[in-house]
Amino acid sequence: MTAIADLAADLSAARFTVDALGELWGEDAAAALHRGQRVPALRALSAVELVEAPPLATLARAFVLGLPVVPSALAAALPVLGFEGAVALGLVDEAGAPLLDLRPYSFVDGSGVVSWWIASDLGELALGHAIPEQHVLGVGGASTTLSGLMVSRPVELALDLGTGCGIQALHAARHAKRVIATDISERALELARFNAELNGVANIEFRLGSLFEPVPERFGHVVSNPPFVITPRSAEGVPAYEYRDGGMVGDALVASVIKDVEAHLEPGGVAQLLGNWEYGSQDGLARVEQWVRFTGLDAWVVERERQDVEQYAETWIRDGGTRSGAEFDRLYGAWLDDFAARGVTHVGFGYVTLRRPVTGAPTLRRFEVLDGPIAGAPDVSALLTAHDWLRDRDLLAESLTVAPDVTEQRHYWPGDEHPTVMDLRQGSGFARTVPLGTALAAVVGACDGSLPLGAICDAVAQLLEVDAAELTAEVLPQVRELVLTGLLLP
Repeated sequence: MTAIADLAADLSAARFTVDALGELWGEDAAAALHRGQRVPALRALSAVELVEAPPLATLARAFVLGLPVVPSALAAALPVLGFEGAVALGLVDEAGAPLLDLRPYSFVDGSGVVSWWIASDLGELALGHAIPEQHVLGVGGASTTLSGLMVSRPVELALDLGTGCGIQALHAARHAKRVIATDISERALELARFNAELNGVANIEFRLGSLFEPVPERFGHVVSNPPFVITPRSAEGVPAYEYRDGGMVGDALVASVIKDVEAHLEPGGVAQLLGNWEYGSQDGLARVEQWVRFTGLDAWVVERERQDVEQYAETWIRDGGTRSGAEFDRLYGAWLDDFAARGVTHVGFGYVTLRRPVTGAPTLRRFEVLDGPIAGAPDVSALLTAHDWLRDRDLLAESLTVAPDVTEQRHYWPGDEHPTVMDLRQGSGFARTVPLGTALAAVVGACDGSLPLGAICDAVAQLLEVDAAELTAEVLPQVRELVLTGLLLP
């Protein structure tokens, strides 16, 4: 066995899992860790260690909390690998101080529950100071967002553009026969290889290079959490973190990926990425629409959040580990000067899904703001499938049913017989709320799969004593939208 395989055996034997850690220090401590505070977890560990020192507690102290451990304790927690093996792998130094963050990661996909271990560089909490520019980030909120959106249809070849610690490549390897993962950082590729081997994933190839430079191939699936953060380029002394800063001015990196990905998609291939776009003299989503317009790709772009430039600057300065003080103020000024020079007032963040049509011109161009709470990961593939189903179809001849997660909500003035407001509410994904008029409410209420839509429209028109052709013209586009967004199903 290799040293990495020895490590995997020890981690497994110690039950180094998300659930076991939750049991070890409890929900409140886990929530505090998510906020970057480790004191509650440390107190819970100390209480456990007064009675015993289980391997799980030692591993959690070293690799999740980022605190030194006694070499003999780590040797006991890693009996197959041993303390010397941990040093040789670069997990700890000779004194038992951690050199890597190593923590369990768990998720559920179409194939069931999956548990991995993911190594990355130590964060600000463990370092006690701002992170270095070559920092390799672990699994964060953006990572889980992208992996949750990932279309999982089988493909021969997938690309993870800017792989970082390799988390998206690992996810893609579950539905692609082969994955190519690229990064401009040798350190990132080193850790991504480590993570692939640690988790027994053998179908990933790692290549060094910027964006699409190292990949002449075409892919059935491209995923990317690119270094899209908008960072001042003209100011001196502004850190450029490899994991988030692509070296371009403003939102040009996202524009570049959208422009260049078409040449790397096979017919029918899908690209999914996260990105930022700027608001100023031009609407931010309109900018993205303009980038897409000059491609031959289908596109669905969702803006999930919009921040003013002050909030944006604060978020990313803190992300690098700089806290309030003179250095924070200097960086803050540089960010605001950069935005002001380019007339930028706000920055949008969201998801971009692109698809190369199998034949012909693109037929899907959808740009929307969905900034409300969501109820689980939205099903991107469902919208693409629904769009294809609707294309050139006589919807009036089709029988539809209401999706099982959809409910109708009605609001009445006290004492009134008829509702003043009616809504359809989606219980999953983007949790859309759709206002209902009387005609649409009646049509949707009759969609139980037994009658074609045209017959339902005729019956509702007769019931409401209105012209059937006019009612159909009114509700048909609305029904199409409900099918596209998954509230009605074929």
